[in-house]
Amino acid sequence: MSEFFGWLEQLGLAEAVRTTPYLYAVLECIHVLGLAVMVGPAVAFDLRLLGLGRRVLPVTVAARHLLPLAQVGFVVAAVSGVLMFVSGAVSIAGSGAAPFKLALLLVAGINIAVFHRGTYRGVRGWDRDVLPPGRARAAAVVSLVSWTGVTVCGRLLAYT
Repeated sequence: MSEFFGWLEQLGLAEAVRTTPYLYAVLECIHVLGLAVMVGPAVAFDLRLLGLGRRVLPVTVAARHLLPLAQVGFVVAAVSGVLMFVSGAVSIAGSGAAPFKLALLLVAGINIAVFHRGTYRGVRGWDRDVLPPGRARAAAVVSLVSWTGVTVCGRLLAYT
């Protein structure tokens, strides 16, 4: 696997990220902004799934306004994250936090897929005024924990 990461570091794009003045720092800033645009709306939606504001804000309205923002933030964070990763793939992949970050990303992705392909299809029955079902609340807790963990592990990449 380290041969693959070494190959990634040799790509012209990786070299450009490493050698262009301030590019890595700019990518870090973009990454943090992407995380904020992703995690902020995701947390707000998760809190709604946990029942907060159920008498004033339908789940479908929260989803329509918050989830597209979270998706844009995810794309920005993913692209900037990949660019930073390829520039130092060997050392980043060797970080103690890397496997945890990747595992939590996987958990978050599976949680999103299961929620939207299953639980959310029945939203009309719990859209407003009632506590969402246990599966929706569980998805919210998994989301909150996994995205928090991804963020913490991402920060720890530099220190482990």
